[in-house]
Amino acid sequence: MPGMEVRSIDYVPLRERHGKLWHLGPLWFMSNAQIATLAVGLISITGGGNLIWSLISIVAGTVLGTFFMAFHSAQGPQLGLPQMIQSRPQFGYVGALLVWLFAYVQYAGFNVFNTILAGQAMSTTAHGPVKWWVAGVTVLALVVALVGYDVIHRAEQVLTYTFLVVFGVFTVGVLATLHYPAGSFDLGGFKWTPFLAQFGVVAGYQISWAIYVSDYSRYLPPDVTVRRTFYWTYFGSALGGAWLMVLGALLAAWAGKDFDTIASINAAGDKVFSGFGAIVLVFAALGLVSVTALNMYGGSLTLISAADSLRKVRPTVGARLVTLAVTAGLSLVGALAATSHFLENFNNFLLLVLYLFIPWTAVNLMDYYVVRRGHYAIAEIFNPHGIYGRWGWRGITAYLVGFAAMVPFFSVGTLFTGVAAKALDGADISLFIGLPVSGALYWWLARTIDVDAEVELARAEAVRLEDPAAV
Repeated sequence: MPGMEVRSIDYVPLRERHGKLWHLGPLWFMSNAQIATLAVGLISITGGGNLIWSLISIVAGTVLGTFFMAFHSAQGPQLGLPQMIQSRPQFGYVGALLVWLFAYVQYAGFNVFNTILAGQAMSTTAHGPVKWWVAGVTVLALVVALVGYDVIHRAEQVLTYTFLVVFGVFTVGVLATLHYPAGSFDLGGFKWTPFLAQFGVVAGYQISWAIYVSDYSRYLPPDVTVRRTFYWTYFGSALGGAWLMVLGALLAAWAGKDFDTIASINAAGDKVFSGFGAIVLVFAALGLVSVTALNMYGGSLTLISAADSLRKVRPTVGARLVTLAVTAGLSLVGALAATSHFLENFNNFLLLVLYLFIPWTAVNLMDYYVVRRGHYAIAEIFNPHGIYGRWGWRGITAYLVGFAAMVPFFSVGTLFTGVAAKALDGADISLFIGLPVSGALYWWLARTIDVDAEVELARAEAVRLEDPAAV
């Protein structure tokens, strides 16, 4: 297929670097600005919080959570590698399987939810069985993911411009035509538990993008600088995420117990003018196709990385095709088998994602920005007997200790409430425990790493890296 991406987990040589830095803005804006994100904005409203404090917690959670994911994005142009393969220096050649398993579960879980929403949106507007539309969305997303990096960027740019028009009108309509319950904007109606629950889910949702970000910046030349890469990723993701989460809170406050994602969007859209709800839903389905493609793409890279840790894999187009097909097949089976019970517990899934990736993001960022300061021997990342070892005991220890420290502070709906969370009346502050514990412990354990020797090796390898990688 013309224009199909040929690389996967391998290093992108400088001669193949291309693209504009601003492309990251539309990509991360549109990745977040899709109706699955609406569900993230419901937690406080459904937990008894009022609207104004829900909106404040959404903005605060977005500001904090996006901060961490955007710093991961800056790693891509500097290393020329996808995100999850960068876990090997911290967790080891085999040890990185620990976080890759969690990452793959995230990709699959989000795709089940995304394709079901897209199927419901198209069934409501164009009719036909939801399962048929789920299958169609999955196949279309598979094609986009197979063509790869460049077409994903282009698609997100086009969708962003269209979104600004369609959802701009829709948002104005929501603000101007909907009526909210008494006390919705009363600042005196503050409640800690729903506020922190909303804050934690929003921050977790934004941090959950951390496992994707270098995948979509790794083809950029390294001279784009860390700061500018951070800014374009941060503001794109934060604006897209906050916009849809705020819409979710507004719609939930308006609809009350009758809230349903598809039905509420359709009804609110029709208040602007008859039939506009259907227009919003059709466009929303296209947005869900794009983010499903992102999940398949990331899932493919994760599967190839995992397979390579067990047995050396040539990162060919064939490997991409097989792993994409497996990822698409699993998400399709999950979506067709999902029940309403699964959809009702999507918020619990978001919390579990937060718990699993808080320690990882702390370890990865501490290693990149503080311990090794961006200096990695790229060839050693692909060497099963290289300097990073098969088991990175420092990273694994910091991860497990940080996760264990969070457990007493977990508050996952009716599934589990930790001892500390119960003492806080159900409020979840595990985010503020896992980040510093894992990050600080890894920094302390990493004091024995001979960083200077690694830097010299990285410089020596860099001279020889370009020609073999290009071949």
